Amino acid sequence: MDLFDKFDSILSQREQLLSLGIDPFSVSMDRIISQTEAEIEGRPTILAGTNNYLGLTMDPRCLEAARRTLEAEGTGTTGSRVLNGTYATHRKLEKTLAEFYGTKYAMVFSTGYQANLGVISALGASKDDFILIDGDAHASIYDGCKMSNATIVRFRHNDPDDLDKRLTRLKEPGSNKLVVIEGLYSMLGDKAPIRELVAVAKKHNCYVLVDEAHSLGVMGKTGRGLTQEEGVEDQVDFIVGTFSKSVGTIGGFCVANHPKFEVLRLTSRPYMFTASLPPSVVASATEALKIIRDTPELRHRLWANASRLHAGLAAMGLDVGPEPSPVVAVRLTDPILTVKFWDALLKSGVYVNMAVPPATPNGLSLLRCSLCAAHTPQQVETLIARFGEAARKVGLFNGTPVAATAGQRDRAQPEADAAAAKASALR
Repeated sequence: MDLFDKFDSILSQREQLLSLGIDPFSVSMDRIISQTEAEIEGRPTILAGTNNYLGLTMDPRCLEAARRTLEAEGTGTTGSRVLNGTYATHRKLEKTLAEFYGTKYAMVFSTGYQANLGVISALGASKDDFILIDGDAHASIYDGCKMSNATIVRFRHNDPDDLDKRLTRLKEPGSNKLVVIEGLYSMLGDKAPIRELVAVAKKHNCYVLVDEAHSLGVMGKTGRGLTQEEGVEDQVDFIVGTFSKSVGTIGGFCVANHPKFEVLRLTSRPYMFTASLPPSVVASATEALKIIRDTPELRHRLWANASRLHAGLAAMGLDVGPEPSPVVAVRLTDPILTVKFWDALLKSGVYVNMAVPPATPNGLSLLRCSLCAAHTPQQVETLIARFGEAARKVGLFNGTPVAATAGQRDRAQPEADAAAAKASALR
């Protein structure tokens, strides 16, 4: 028996893909042209799968902040936050985060993954604790639970009634219960029914943690996420997020008002036992948060693009779910067809994310698009057209053409415009 035999089923899946001449997990961006375009395999390619929602990776203000700090403070700290790895720039970022969210405390981690890992594992350190998580939660939430000593209970995705039933069964006196949900779920782009879920949690005297990784910068009047948009910030105990989406760099954080929150700096192993973020990254993130707060038009452009793409793909008969979102996921049932569809898109100059079971909910196969405020209307129209071409090429719908007719597109566009206007009003 070999140490790697446990991975044979995964290797078999990979070999099946390679036998088709396709390797979707080894894409290389050979040259970055802009926030929305790169050169891949020698072709200019529209990027529609980067999570760069607001296009801040190349914002001149963020670049200048990073450049200035790089020259002043060097390429890295070479130390943990609890040793030599806390610079004035880290403290400034934490102060900026606390002011951005209107909280008393903020704690910066080296990645968003580590933020969930560190916060959840520390909050669930006792065997008397219970952590209740949405069934479709991100891997970092599951792994944080695995590192904890708490009893873990899953409830059905976005189902307040199921959460209520499971909490009703937990009658252990003196135990702490933490409910963990996300604002915007990364695979399908669906929002949590957060008001209802928070109401259930508070009915049962639970703490609530919301991961706003994909909703920070995207939702809410000043970009604080779904908790702000739905008016439940004062009922949420912990907000976790990442800098690797809307903020346009790398890192993670947690904000809270709990008076003992700072003890996590001494109890969160992923915080204590890894090197801190490079000062240049910290400076870029600090600048980006100010831009997110002060530039609502970025959110408006993002939602207009998302609504236009959603309407266009829906009009040609693709299953993209009922509501627009910055994550527009085309849902398919055949993994091999999905891989071929993805490859046809890439060869046509469009990059999207591909996800197949077991990494996806409910056994779906997905072509996942993430839109950017920097996408031009013409780029979005090109995305729609190339999806239609690729669908025909792989014989989707038994060869029935799936490109929208002119009439369908004309009817879909007012829907996209109306959805974008509604999104702008809300944000």
